[in-house]
Amino acid sequence: MHQIAEVKPLELYKVWVRFSDGVSGTVDLSDLSGKGVFAAWKDPSIFKRVSIDPESRTLCWPGGIDIAPEALYEDLRKTTV
Repeated sequence: MHQIAEVKPLELYKVWVRFSDGVSGTVDLSDLSGKGVFAAWKDPSIFKRVSIDPESRTLCWPGGIDIAPEALYEDLRKTTV
């Protein structure tokens, strides 16, 4: 399992992530914004509060929003290969 080691929010619903194996880069999450639980991101201050859940190592936001690391990792691997 790929573990997220660091995350930084960027503009326009993007985040920079670094995984424990050193893979890192920017992931565009704008396609999720406004859909379902991600409607909360319409408030930019919510999106900027991204963090790493200490137990599951997923990206998470206030209100129980989270994204599993596997898809993010694969997206980054595709862009760095």
